Amino acid sequence: MDSDTFDLRTQVIHGYERAYRLAGRGPAVLFIHGIGDDSSTWLDVLASLAGDFTVIAPDLLGHGGSAKPRADYSVAAYACGMRDLLATLEIERVSVVGHSLGGGVAMQFAYQFPELCERLVLVGSGGLGPGVHPLLRLAAAPGAGLMLPLIGTLPVRAALRGFGGILRLTGGIGLGSDLDYVVAKYVRLVESTSRQAFLRTLRSVVDWRGQVVNMLDRCYLTEGIPTMLVWGTQDHVVPSPHARLAHEAMPSSRLEIFEDAGHFPHRSDPQRFLKILREFLAETHPARHDVRRWRGLLRSGSRPRLSDREALDRSTISSGT
Repeated sequence: MDSDTFDLRTQVIHGYERAYRLAGRGPAVLFIHGIGDDSSTWLDVLASLAGDFTVIAPDLLGHGGSAKPRADYSVAAYACGMRDLLATLEIERVSVVGHSLGGGVAMQFAYQFPELCERLVLVGSGGLGPGVHPLLRLAAAPGAGLMLPLIGTLPVRAALRGFGGILRLTGGIGLGSDLDYVVAKYVRLVESTSRQAFLRTLRSVVDWRGQVVNMLDRCYLTEGIPTMLVWGTQDHVVPSPHARLAHEAMPSSRLEIFEDAGHFPHRSDPQRFLKILREFLAETHPARHDVRRWRGLLRSGSRPRLSDREALDRSTISSGT
């Protein structure tokens, strides 16, 4: 498919420009990127799926080509933004694929608007435990905004290029093969508006102790929503032990582990990612929201056992995050 098909479009919602990519026909699939990233992370996936699906990939507010106002950057606000964008595009129901922060937004979207969500695919998702890369904890600390612009300066970029091989061989401060991609994206933090939006987003979900937003207590609500978890074994941004705990907490979820992949399995092994995503979309029936059933789940719902939380805390500490 012609790459021009995936050029950014814009839609003004609540007075702010929202950038997005839209193509294809058929059942709709919404792709949500992670913090500091943008919709281009999904381009190869969009190109492969657009022949059979309507694919939508927005730049979250404060990211990419979208506006970067002084605004609410919580996961709940992002979920509302997804609902409003879909409404303007006259798309009524979607399967949602979310990576990292986008996974947290996807879960929040399914929680707030279950009638709009047909399936969930969570890729190295946030919101499923406290663990997160120590650099993100550091960036969330007071005063960190003064240091972030240094990432984009020529001396720092030159140093990273010079030491890039060594960093990758030694795990790249826990980023491994993802290092080049992450650095390329975070260079944009030299811009004040991008930096402030990044910090507001980060501090809404992370503090010095780790992730603040934890949706494990609501995972039982995914019962009846086909859900797939995708994780790399070498993910140190959102540690891989989160995957198994989330799998246990989500009734009937599928778990796909990418050996030796880091935080971006959809980029490190795109062919496998596309294969399992196509199979998941083809083999599962879209969820249909039942209000009575939802009320029953809320009344009888359960929380994760304390031992589960302790096990995750131990695995997080042992992973060095």
